[in-house]
Amino acid sequence: MRFFYKPLFRMVPDGTTIRFMNGRFAGLIVSAVLSLASLGLFFYPGLRLGIDFKGGVVMEARTPQPPDFAKLRAALTAHALPDAGLQSVGGHNQLMIRLESRANAAATDQAVARVHAALDQVAPGNTVLSTSAVGASVSAELFRQGLLALGLSLLMILIYIWFRFEWQFAVGAVVTLILDVTKTIGFLVITRIQFDLVMVAAILTILGYSTNDKVVVYDRMRENLRKYKTMPLRQLIDQSINETLNRTLGTSMTVFLAALPLAIFGGSSISGFAIVMLFGIVVGTSSSIFIAAPILLLLGEHRLRRDTQAPKPENAKKVQARVR
Repeated sequence: MRFFYKPLFRMVPDGTTIRFMNGRFAGLIVSAVLSLASLGLFFYPGLRLGIDFKGGVVMEARTPQPPDFAKLRAALTAHALPDAGLQSVGGHNQLMIRLESRANAAATDQAVARVHAALDQVAPGNTVLSTSAVGASVSAELFRQGLLALGLSLLMILIYIWFRFEWQFAVGAVVTLILDVTKTIGFLVITRIQFDLVMVAAILTILGYSTNDKVVVYDRMRENLRKYKTMPLRQLIDQSINETLNRTLGTSMTVFLAALPLAIFGGSSISGFAIVMLFGIVVGTSSSIFIAAPILLLLGEHRLRRDTQAPKPENAKKVQARVR
């Protein structure tokens, strides 16, 4: 029966004493280099904007037989649509057709009509399941709103952690989250995953997950600051990370394994979200240890213990007065 009372698997053994702060400068330098490189990739070659932010038309259709992409692409080219993008979605008989943004509504209607004609030519009996169009002005507004959502999210996180802990914790968390976001942007540029509203949702989800991970570590640091009043901050941070390491890695592995099937079998509409989530889980977990903690050490070395200093000697006159 004792078999059922013990955990079958632990990510790390109890009582680990890994000195994470020994590698704090290496972690900060590597993170800064990756984030700067990601910013460079953001400007060139830049994100592959999706229909939401670039404008265009997305059509989903079902064909009686598995679609022949070569014939359909040739038919679309013959109908003056060489820029059309084809992608298999859902079942074997479903596909997605993407069109670049047109100059006006009439041109968009003509392009949609040509797609219908090409589909009827290659796959008679097809059914167009949905057609959605996003204009260029709407796309620009959506892009601004997406960036505004990210900025407000970071501001709310800063205020929350500031009130819950101290400003050193808040600054460390927000700087780390900004570095996480820039790396995610670089990942999107390299993988050429389309940046659309789904990706904004993915980044916001990563921010939430990464914040939760950092709050868990910060909570233990705050408890240890009250418990070990004379322990050097560097040693205290190492101990706090070691004490929460099993939970941190266990939670990350659970979320990672939950998102992995979505990335493999989720189809085009979900796989991009899941792949970015997998990247964000790895980045968020590592940044909690190698970025947020070193920043806290740099900012709080001589500030976090102001309430744990030894009491000042009492004034001699007050002591004599109390004795009398």
